[in-house]
Amino acid sequence: MSGWVVLGGSGFVGAAVLAAARAAGHDARALPAPRLVAPVGSAPQDLLALARGPAATLAPQVAGADVVVNAAGLATPGAPASPELTGADALLPGVVVLAAGAAGVPRVVHLSSAAVQGERAVLDASDVLDPRTPYARAKADGERVVALARAHVASRVVLARATSVQGTGRGTTEQLARLARSPLSSVAGAGDDPVPVTSAEGLGRWVVGLATADDPPAVALQPGEGWTTASLLRHLGGREPHHLPVPLARALVRVGYATSRLLGGRGRAAVRRVELVWFGQRQV
Repeated sequence: MSGWVVLGGSGFVGAAVLAAARAAGHDARALPAPRLVAPVGSAPQDLLALARGPAATLAPQVAGADVVVNAAGLATPGAPASPELTGADALLPGVVVLAAGAAGVPRVVHLSSAAVQGERAVLDASDVLDPRTPYARAKADGERVVALARAHVASRVVLARATSVQGTGRGTTEQLARLARSPLSSVAGAGDDPVPVTSAEGLGRWVVGLATADDPPAVALQPGEGWTTASLLRHLGGREPHHLPVPLARALVRVGYATSRLLGGRGRAAVRRVELVWFGQRQV
């Protein structure tokens, strides 16, 4: 038995981590994350400096824990840039790492997002970041702050990039299921491209594995579960999706991105979601 603290344990992702930790025999409890704001566009060094005050307040609340998991943040891929988004997704990770370090917590897992690598053809666990939306940029800054904070603590810090986590009660899953049941359900070509979609239960087990591994990596990418573009829509919708010619689908995506650029970036996240549904994304 070991003591776990899961920040954001009442949320969709945090609840999955909490359940998996308890199922594995750990004494785990949820802890509400502090609500923070930070100026949009803050440099990682400035965010780390801002993190020191809230970290001093948080440290006593995680004292005595063997593992701290940061599953908190704003999971809003289509959200515009805001002080709230910067505070939750860029500043909070540094606060958690510094607080855990001050409290002597041996292991910290920060849940980031594969969105930090943007539209790369292949996702990986490298330090190459290519965020394309305000949400992804905030998550990427959170990773950069964690990298800076790691140098100031003795805790073993694991940066875990979650992929597209789906499950009952999540809005994005319900939207995807509605699409899969609708006449618009479609994929590009044969529909055998892999999609980085995972279950909440799978995410929870993965985090438990990282938190208890003898020698975990500094950065980890959540492994896929074998879904393809067509098999996922088939599972969610109970019907075969339409199979669009690949050249047509590519052309429509290009038009979507071009339109988004004319609108100052608005709608880019929606175009990216369509591209992922049609073409998927590989990972290593």
